[in-house]
Amino acid sequence: MTSDAFLTTAVLFTLTLGSALGDWPQWRGPDGNGVASGATPPTAWSDASNVKWKASLPGYGTSTPIVWKGKIYVTTAIPTGKTAAGQPVAGKKPEAAAAPPPPPPPAGEEVPRGERRRREGGPGGPGGRSRSEAPTEVIQFVLLCVDLETGKTLWQKVAQEVVPHEGHHQDHGFASHSAVTDGEMVYAYFGSRGLHAYLLDGEPRWSKDLGKMQTRAGFGEGSSPLLFSDSIVINWDHEGADFVAVFDKKTGAERWRKERDEPTNWSTPVGLTHNGVAQVVISATNRIRSYALATGEVLWECGGMTTNVIPTPTVGHGMVFAISGFRGNALKAIRLGRTGDLTDTDAVAWSYDAKCPYVPSALLSGDRLWFFSQNTGLLTCLDAKTGKVLIDAERVEGLTGVYASPIAADGRIYLLGRNGEAVVIKDAATYEVLATNKLDDKFDASPVAVGGSLLLRGHQHLYCIEGK
Repeated sequence: MTSDAFLTTAVLFTLTLGSALGDWPQWRGPDGNGVASGATPPTAWSDASNVKWKASLPGYGTSTPIVWKGKIYVTTAIPTGKTAAGQPVAGKKPEAAAAPPPPPPPAGEEVPRGERRRREGGPGGPGGRSRSEAPTEVIQFVLLCVDLETGKTLWQKVAQEVVPHEGHHQDHGFASHSAVTDGEMVYAYFGSRGLHAYLLDGEPRWSKDLGKMQTRAGFGEGSSPLLFSDSIVINWDHEGADFVAVFDKKTGAERWRKERDEPTNWSTPVGLTHNGVAQVVISATNRIRSYALATGEVLWECGGMTTNVIPTPTVGHGMVFAISGFRGNALKAIRLGRTGDLTDTDAVAWSYDAKCPYVPSALLSGDRLWFFSQNTGLLTCLDAKTGKVLIDAERVEGLTGVYASPIAADGRIYLLGRNGEAVVIKDAATYEVLATNKLDDKFDASPVAVGGSLLLRGHQHLYCIEGK
């Protein structure tokens, strides 16, 4: 790793979050790039081998777990089987109230219909239609604490219990936002159901109600919070009045809020410090923008992303790598240190306009930037400094559909498919498969590596994979 990469990622994320070796405090890992430094998870597993434990979690969610000091924190949404009036939900058996929805079809992505309906109402409004019916069932929005050693649930806290005002895309649910921790408190975010801070023993500290999103075509919510320095950053891009807001992590007091003009986006903000200036970068359809953490001032912006931006930007080598891949392909390597509108300037070190991901985020491991094409098992690797293609849309045999973002650990890359297949390859400039694995489950959440363990959150279970 170069000195620039260290100064722009490791100092920023690891020291800011107070992370120690073996922790995974946010959804893209301790350095925000998908790399599990020091972790040594196994390369081979199956339902019959190297599964240390598997735990059935209540409810359903596609958020990625986080880990701190041997404790796993994960969000979930638990159906109660009752309406707001306390009556049983019509046509639903009580014993099925906490069951996950049926697994999605393994192949192909769902293509959104309709055009942007900016400030013209929610799902079903002009220009488009919802992909989900209005909910009638009360849902518990829950933060779980699970023991890493045993898989036992240590505590379970209901952040809010309410009938959601709108539904979600069939491939995820009401708990798609990952939690984040600084080792003192853990923050559970449920979008329209609020931001909630707890001590690590589950004691509630504060909560914030941010309003109600109206997402494009009723697809639902999913952007995770950013914990940066002493602040929590929330990106609120939807079909109504957009904003980015920063809150004091100890008290929940709002420090600033800035209006934005974007359609619905699901990208999580990323934090960085460059030349002594702490800034928050948010990737979105109209603009990638960098905000000064202290004031909310827009430091720089750059156009060029596609619609429906989901992947989180990655930071390293003195650059921000922003990527998206719905109805087009866009990858921009933006040099830090510039100000103003950087669109079509030499501040964009290089661009790549093919085979970019729709849902999964990119992985920055050393000098290599890894990403999938759309939601498929086609894997590309570029030289992060130059944009040179090292591996060009290599088909990863066995992966059918991909939502999970790749991670790196111990010189290996871990790739997880929605069909339960996982492929481990060498972290190198040439494609080399080390192992192919299969579990009888469906996977949308991203993998997590801590110590000698690999955590996989499936539709049915949370798995701890560990070699013997």
